[in-house]
Amino acid sequence: MAAGDRGATPGKSGGVARADALMRASLSAVAPGTALRDGLERVLRGNTGGLIVLGWDKTVESLCTGGFNLDVEFSATRLRELCKLDGGIVLDKDLTKILRAGVQFVPDPTIPTEETGTRHRTADRVSKQVGFPVVSVSQSMRLIALYVDGQRRVMEDSAAILSRANQALATLERYKLRLDEVAGTLSALEIEDLVTVRDVCAVAQRLEMVRRIATEIAEYVLELGTDGRLLALQLDELIAGVEPERELVARDYVPEPTARRARTVDEALTELNALTHTELLELPVVARALGYTGSPEALDSAVSPRGYRLLAKVPRLPGAIIDRLVEHFGGLQKLLAASVDDLQTVDGVGEARARSVREGLSRLAESSILERYV
Repeated sequence: MAAGDRGATPGKSGGVARADALMRASLSAVAPGTALRDGLERVLRGNTGGLIVLGWDKTVESLCTGGFNLDVEFSATRLRELCKLDGGIVLDKDLTKILRAGVQFVPDPTIPTEETGTRHRTADRVSKQVGFPVVSVSQSMRLIALYVDGQRRVMEDSAAILSRANQALATLERYKLRLDEVAGTLSALEIEDLVTVRDVCAVAQRLEMVRRIATEIAEYVLELGTDGRLLALQLDELIAGVEPERELVARDYVPEPTARRARTVDEALTELNALTHTELLELPVVARALGYTGSPEALDSAVSPRGYRLLAKVPRLPGAIIDRLVEHFGGLQKLLAASVDDLQTVDGVGEARARSVREGLSRLAESSILERYV
C-alpha cells in the first residue's frame, strides 16, 4: 500500500496531486478483495467501532498514548479482535503488520474539522497531522470512512457502486459512439481538405468528454477492487486509443506559434483538461483552448491537418518516421499526393516502407470517403 507514496502527478499543484495520489492508493488498499477490507467488514458486522492509522513514523508515535506494542503480522481476524479493545490501531505503511493496539490518539486540538463524533473528529485530525490515511468504523452509523489529507470518503457497498458505474458505462458507450461518428467525419474531411475549426473542435470536445467519463469509471473500478474486474475490461475496450487520439488531434491542428500567440500541444491539452463541464459544451471555448480565437467566424475558417493522425493509422509505421514524413512534406495533402519515389526521399523510408505508406494512405482515403457517403 502506497500510504507513503506522496509524489506529485503532472499537471497539478504539489498539494492537490499528493492528496489525489494518496487517496487513490488508500482506496485501493481498502477495496473489496483486500485483507484490510475483509477485516473492516468483520469489524462492521461485529457491531464494534474502530480507528486505524495506515502508517507509522515518529509523528504517529508522538500522538499515541497507552495501548500495547504488538508488531505482529496483519490478518483480518486479528484486526477484528483488536478492535474490540477501547482504543485505536496502528498498521505499518505496507499494511503487513499491526504495530500498536488499544491506543488513544491525541492530535492537535487546534486542527480544524467539521466532523462531530469523537472518533470521526480524531480520525480527521490525525490524518491531517500525520499525512497517513486513517480509517474510522462507526458502530452507530454502520459505515466505514476513509480520511486522507482533509478528504473524507465513505466506503459504500459494491452493489451501490456498481449501479452508478454501470450508468456511467452506458453514458460512455453513447459518447464513444458519437465520438466515432465525428472522428470518421473528420477523417473524410481531411482527405477532401474541407476541414474547419468547428470540425476539429467537435472531435476535441468529444474526446475530452469520453476521457472524463472514463476517469470517473476508473475511480469506481478502484473502489470496487476485485468486484470491478469485469467493469475494468469493458472500460479498457471502450477507451482504447482515446488518449493517443487526443494528442494526435492537437498535434495536427494546434496553430503554429506566432509572435502574439504561442501554444504547445501539451499546453492545449492542459487547457482542455482545465475547462469546466459547462465550458466544454461551448465550441468557441474549446477553440480558444486549442489556440484559435473562438469567434463565430473563426469556427468556420478552413484548417489543414499536418498528417499525424492519419499516418498513425498506417500499420507498423514508427513514430519517428511519422515525425520525419510530416516535417518533410509539411501537411496531409502533400503526403496524399506524394509518390513512392517522393516518400523515399525521407530519411529512414526505403522502397518497401514507402510502398506501405502509399498503399496505407490510399486505403484510408478510400474507406473514409466510403464511410462518409455510402
